[in-house]
Amino acid sequence: MGREVANWAFSRDDRQRYRAKIQRCLDALARMLAENSFSFPRQQMGMEIELNLVDDGMRPAMTNAEVLEKIGDSSFTTELSQHNLEINVRPRPIAGDETLQLEQELRGSIRRADAKAHDVGARLVMIGMLPTLGREHFDRRWLSSNPRYAILNDQIFAARGEEMVLSVEGTAMPGRQPERLRSYAESILPEAACTSAQLHLQVAPEDFAAHWNAAQCLAGVQVAIGANSPFLLGKALWHETRIPLFLQATDTRPKELQNQGVRPRVWFGERWITSIFDLFEENVRYFQALLPETSEEDPVAALEAGRCPQLSELRLHNGTVWRWNRPVYDTADGVPHLRVENRVLPAGPTVVDLLANAAFFYGAQRALARHERPLWTQMSFQAAEENLYAGARSGMDAQLYWPGIGWIPPDELVLRRLLPLAHDGLRDCGVSDAARERYLGVIEQRCLTRRTGATWQRRTVALLEEGGQDRPTALVNMLRRYIELMDAGEPVHTWPIGG
Repeated sequence: MGREVANWAFSRDDRQRYRAKIQRCLDALARMLAENSFSFPRQQMGMEIELNLVDDGMRPAMTNAEVLEKIGDSSFTTELSQHNLEINVRPRPIAGDETLQLEQELRGSIRRADAKAHDVGARLVMIGMLPTLGREHFDRRWLSSNPRYAILNDQIFAARGEEMVLSVEGTAMPGRQPERLRSYAESILPEAACTSAQLHLQVAPEDFAAHWNAAQCLAGVQVAIGANSPFLLGKALWHETRIPLFLQATDTRPKELQNQGVRPRVWFGERWITSIFDLFEENVRYFQALLPETSEEDPVAALEAGRCPQLSELRLHNGTVWRWNRPVYDTADGVPHLRVENRVLPAGPTVVDLLANAAFFYGAQRALARHERPLWTQMSFQAAEENLYAGARSGMDAQLYWPGIGWIPPDELVLRRLLPLAHDGLRDCGVSDAARERYLGVIEQRCLTRRTGATWQRRTVALLEEGGQDRPTALVNMLRRYIELMDAGEPVHTWPIGG
């Protein structure tokens, strides 16, 4: 959710000062891009993984403060709700055997953290959406203790002026009628149901636009073959319900502004870009500041003095516009760099599935970004956005549009076209053959079996219900079995249905 904020209330002067300051940030950024002031020693990847805590009854455990104290590891931190944690993976080169080493590190870190969580009666779950969440878990009192969350909650509701509407028409379970969710929330905590894996890739400024455009092209395929969020508040909804829920849970627009076409803060975008500046400039032009806190730094003056500007206001504002592929400006050891942050994927089901999703994305993104004739010159931006929603809604059963092919299921698209590209892209990144074959082999088998975390969850619940269990009981028992298989660590395409 971004960095901490000190102020609890903001005045008109605060907002005017912030607006002026963020323009100074844009001026500094434009100058830095023109002067090629950015570091790019090698291509590096990073990752953030959001986790859930459950108790022995598989219900959300509101104990993240106690669990973090037990873990005692700075790579773990809070997230929005008290049943959420996040692990931040240190940046590392993408080349060689780094992903294989990362797999072992992640397995060890999560295993140790889970053991510490047991000390306070909790378990860690890596899943896109916790299926045992109830409306009572969206009460404002369950916000994590970081003051930023309460301030952000209040600012979003002040801008909206009314309670949140949660409305999703589900994709029918086999042999069933579609289910529909219609509910309301008086906090932004429904967003805490959306636990994701966020992939970061450091890129050179001149390569950013191609990598971002490629990521936009891939978003629908990513969610279709990686879906892991089919249940919310007891309803079977989309295969990746995070996509519509995240939009609704942070929507500052009342119905009238939605009808006018005002842009939502969870946003796919509306055009292909030619520079990272396009995205930051759009964020400033279209979205009011939710957290208008200013720093002492004058970014243009810092630049003229030979210092690396922090661009604090621009970065803070960027953290409150939740693009599915977000631009990131950051500094390390006083040197600035740029990253693409890919936010479409859910967490889980296992570490190897998560790294397979990452390898597929990085490889396919690299290959598409290097094409002589870019894919986005053959495909409308609206088609890419429609692919995102189609893939999230129907998973492997979606029909996606792809230039030169037309309408095609995601598994066939991956096997015929994108998997070979991903292999080429990873080779181009210097990824070892062992790592490339391991993780892209998981994607291949997932597509051949057509089994994602979402399809496993839906089929298992359907089987339990056919055996006489009601929906709440089936969800609890499904989640219990999910955790057992998650801990065993084998990829989801190998999981037996129903147990």
